[in-house]
Amino acid sequence: MSDYDFYYWSIPFRGQFVRAVLAHAGKSWTERGDEAISALMEGPVKDMPAPFMGPPLLVDKKADVAVAQMPAIILYLGETLKLMPETPALRALTMKVVNDANDVIDEITLDGGREMWTEKSWRAFVPRLEKWMSFWEETGRRHGLTKTSGFLLGGDAPGIADVVTATLWSTMTDRFDEIGKILDKTAPMTAALTRRVADLPPLAKLAAKAREDYGDAYCGGKIEASLRRVLGA
Repeated sequence: MSDYDFYYWSIPFRGQFVRAVLAHAGKSWTERGDEAISALMEGPVKDMPAPFMGPPLLVDKKADVAVAQMPAIILYLGETLKLMPETPALRALTMKVVNDANDVIDEITLDGGREMWTEKSWRAFVPRLEKWMSFWEETGRRHGLTKTSGFLLGGDAPGIADVVTATLWSTMTDRFDEIGKILDKTAPMTAALTRRVADLPPLAKLAAKAREDYGDAYCGGKIEASLRRVLGA
């Protein structure tokens, strides 16, 4: 019997952060699937495990707790699974990393496909993407990260900030080589951290399963198609 029920579409994208933290913690979960998500979204709010406009949604079956919104879910898992740093400052910084990751994937998909990418709009966006990448690089630099060792917020083992970082950039760069080249050039320590953490057995296994289950899919829909066109992916 799994520890959690997880509601997210059959793609990596925002749901992959939650899957990665669960995998890192050695927890099991059941993917409830697209049909179950659609049924909840189309039904009355009173029947939802937790009110939500769209997934991800996580149900902790043992605790009988349901949480929606990716950053809130990560915070819940971090607190209940004892994965958060000890000091308030580092806990806040961890959640800052989580929220930054959430913002990056919103921007990379133009707020979920509000409009589509063109070559012109992508070229205009690249400096902003590089600035986002530099946030991770500078955060790591301030806490002792190097190209060969260390973690984003220090410590002697990967924490939630590292798992989220690796999930953000590895999922994206594995599917879009051009973004990988930008990351290597702009934030080499972050790129190296991403590879080290993504290679950990639980996360490598999760990435392999995502490839098996979802193929090359990233965020899906017309917005992914437009992203692939401008990046030649």
